Parts: sequence; structure tokens; C-alpha cells
Amino acid sequence: MPFNTLTDMVQMAKNNIDANSWDYLMGGADTESALNRNRHGLDSWVFLPRILNDVSDVNYSTELLGHKLKMPVIIPPIGSIQIFEAGGGSAVAEAAQEYGTLQVLSSSCLPDFEQVAKDVPGPRIYQLYLMGDQAWMDDTIERAIAAGYIGFCLTVDTQVYSRRERDILKGYQPPGGSQAGWMGGDYQAKITAATIAHIKEKFDIAVFVKGVNVGADAERCIEAGADVVWVSNHGGRQLDHTRACIDALPEVAAAVNGRVPVIVDGGFMRGADVLKGLCLGADIVAMGRLEGLSMAAAGRAGLVKALKLVETELRLSMALLGVADIADLDGELVHRSEALGQPNVLSAFPLLETL
Repeated sequence: MPFNTLTDMVQMAKNNIDANSWDYLMGGADTESALNRNRHGLDSWVFLPRILNDVSDVNYSTELLGHKLKMPVIIPPIGSIQIFEAGGGSAVAEAAQEYGTLQVLSSSCLPDFEQVAKDVPGPRIYQLYLMGDQAWMDDTIERAIAAGYIGFCLTVDTQVYSRRERDILKGYQPPGGSQAGWMGGDYQAKITAATIAHIKEKFDIAVFVKGVNVGADAERCIEAGADVVWVSNHGGRQLDHTRACIDALPEVAAAVNGRVPVIVDGGFMRGADVLKGLCLGADIVAMGRLEGLSMAAAGRAGLVKALKLVETELRLSMALLGVADIADLDGELVHRSEALGQPNVLSAFPLLETL
């Protein structure tokens, strides 16, 4: 058993990787305001528990695009995941399959998407940064479909590579993505609604649009043909001073109005965090830093264990909230309050300082 609590996991991860890798995983852009607001936003939503409800059998299983998920959590794309564990994207794929969820594989990690599909056959989504023209993109999508990918994810909040001062101060350039290398072309900066429409017209594949923060943009994505809207600010690693994703979620979910699934990420570290996202309109929660931390702590087994711990926390939190089925979760079960303490990306683990 790699660890017993998520707090243990974080401590193990910090002990196992060097300072550059730690800062790459845990840092954000510029002042890191958006990074810390994500966690502060989650801490600012509190539960309004209901009583006298039968919660002896709690149901939190769901599905995404017809694929069953053990709980409403998926594994999002992390660039350079291989720096935390040598197996990289393939090890994450094994863990996702073992646990019972879907992986979204980053195009800026190793092994590449075709090798991961060979290593671990099964359904998953491919997230692609556009480093070539439309013909290059089309060829990549065709290859992804041939390799068995069921979805294609465009990350639209990364028009350019941000300034991440933790990396700049140390002169650190993570493999698979760097501030200098990103500027080799401007294809990513040219993504528009027409890009989505083109993919939907040419290919029979679900399109995920990751990086939505405003209701009006969610509407534009759906009009262009998006199959999934993903609320994200890139973990606070792109535009600084954005609002917390949990605070943007209700507006986006209202605009989507049930037409397509809504995913949210941004600071989600615990089962209670997942529950808050579901209450505020998300269908699925993505947990990126949890993925990186668990892989750094104990590789594939660590990610499986982390997911099981989140599941336990989610089940217990639902029961204590007085809700037996995720279909019954809504905004009436949460309230915006004042967060305790100063916002910090690790405030989900207050006991770390005691270890």
C-alpha cells in the first residue's frame, strides 16, 4: 500500500522529486494569483447538509459519452508527466484502466499517443496542442482515431505559453514544453470556433473544448459543435488573475443548460471538492495535480490508490451531506462563505506541516 491518506501522498511526492519538478507541478503563472484563487474558491464554498434521508446506499457512478466511470472523475492531460514517473502516459493509462475511469492524454508528454495506445489498448481522449497547420492537425486526428481514441481535446486557453516565474528563475525547461520552444509557430494562437466546426465536419469524433471560463464562450463552443465543455484556467498556469474555476462553473453550466457534459478542473484535490463541483453544475471533475502528485509518490499504484481515496472521501461526504445519488445534487446544497486562512495551492492538506 503506497500511502494511507492524500496528505501522505503529497509528502511522499515532495520527497521523491527534485525542486524543479516540484515547482513545475505546483506552480502557476506570474504572481500565481489564479493558482491560489482556484483553491481559495473551493475552500469558500461550504455545504448545507440535509438530515433524515436514507444514505445507506450511495450512488456516484456515472458515464461520459457512453463510457462508464466508477465515479465522476477523469484523469486530465499533464505535459511532461514522465518527469514524475518513468512510465509517463502509459503508466497513467494503466492506472485509469485499472481504477475505472478515462484518461485524457497530453500531446506534450511521453510516450506519444500511438505508443500509449499500443501499450494500453482501450478508450481514451487525446489532447492536442496545434504545432502545425490544418493539414497537420487533420493527419494527427486521423491517426488518433485509428489508434482507438474516442475523443479529441482542444486546449483553448493556451494561445501562447505563459511566464511561469518559478521555472524562469531557475532556468528550468521541462521536457515536452518550454517557453522558447512554444514560440516556434503561432498555430495554437489561431484556434477559433471555425477550428471546432472543421473538426466536427470532417471527423466522427467527440470534441472536448478545454479552457472555458465564461458562459457566452460555452455557448459559442456548443454552436460550433463541441461535444464537451471544459471549465478550466489551466490550473492557474496561463492567464493570471482569473477567477476560480469553481466560481466560473455555475455561469458556464447555466449557459450549457444540460446540452452537453460539463467538466471542471482547477484546484480539486479531495472528494469533498469533487462533491462541490457536482453541486455547482459539473458532470465530471478532472484532478490534474492529484494525478501528478500521486504519480510522483508511487507511480501507477499511487494514482490508483489516490483515486480510491478520493472515492472514499466522496462517498462519505455525500452520505454526510444527506444525498444518496449524484442525480440529486444541486446548488441548494452549497453556500458561498469566507474561506479559512490565506489562499494556497496546498491548503487542501493542512496537516502537512505536522509531518
